[in-house]
Amino acid sequence: MSGHTASSSNGGSGSGDSGAPRRNSKRPKYSKFTQQELPACKPILTPKWVVSAFLIIAIVFIPIGIACLLGSRDVVEVVERYENECIPPEYANNKVQYIQSSADKTCNIRMTIPKHMKKPIYVYYQLDNFYQNHRRYVKSRSDKQLKSLKNENDTSSCKPEHLATNGGAIVPCGLIAWSLFNDTYIFSRQNNQSLTVNKKGIAWKSDKEKRFGKNVLPKNFQGGGLRGGGDLNATMPLSEQEDLMVWMRTAALPTFRKLFGKIEVDLEANEVINVTVGNNYNTYSFNGKKKLVLSTTSWIGGRNDFLGIAYLTVGMICLALAIGFTVVYFVKPRRLGDPTFLSWNRGPGSH
Repeated sequence: MSGHTASSSNGGSGSGDSGAPRRNSKRPKYSKFTQQELPACKPILTPKWVVSAFLIIAIVFIPIGIACLLGSRDVVEVVERYENECIPPEYANNKVQYIQSSADKTCNIRMTIPKHMKKPIYVYYQLDNFYQNHRRYVKSRSDKQLKSLKNENDTSSCKPEHLATNGGAIVPCGLIAWSLFNDTYIFSRQNNQSLTVNKKGIAWKSDKEKRFGKNVLPKNFQGGGLRGGGDLNATMPLSEQEDLMVWMRTAALPTFRKLFGKIEVDLEANEVINVTVGNNYNTYSFNGKKKLVLSTTSWIGGRNDFLGIAYLTVGMICLALAIGFTVVYFVKPRRLGDPTFLSWNRGPGSH
């Protein structure tokens, strides 16, 4: 009897618990933050808004693109490729042997100025098919050694150009410095009047003041057994050797230009400039190309049509889309839905 009573009471209590409302523990407590109902800008993209947005972008981008193109076209640029022209006929089929020999490597080229070039005229050398961005090449340097004399022997990152044949440290060490560009250019006018190239101020100010030490002198340079590029003045600190600083700012692409110097006189239209080239740098081993570039600048910098073309392209696409949406809107209009049914226009209790 008592057992029956106990089981009945247990059953009663169980049925009572199951009938009680239970709270779902996985359901978060309501708040505007958790339900993403905080005040926010939620525009409705009606045809008028879309067309207006595309028109505004077109109105802004197209004039900017035209201005950039005109600024780029104001730049006067003369480019002369010379690596094949400076090879004697008898070495035409063996260029590597010629560049590695002790033969005279000077040659003369002419550059015709198409338009009046205002000073300063920037002189660049351009290399093609030279991968300065190769991982091993980029890492083959010691910034600590370049900056301070006390780190002269910090050459662990410079292999294979870290030690000279006499066992001493190479300063500056590494493949970048070892492959220093060493072609030379001497400019003159038709009346044999020489044109001076100013090689001061071609490096970054931060490089001169922070990255290359004023008390660090070249030591054992090109003394590793295999000669790379040019030499350095052993009596001049690295902070004054701007050709080296320009070269050691490695390029991201296999075709690049680096500043050689500045001509600080005007050049007239149709004037012929004679250039005596010292063709010393070996690009023949990797089928590279060498070019000499004379260029002026404008408010946008050097000649580069990409920025103007990019702005014009985006602007014209937006203009075409605006016109297309406008035509579709008037030819085949579509009725818009009632925005009051959107979730953010309803109360928090609505479903």
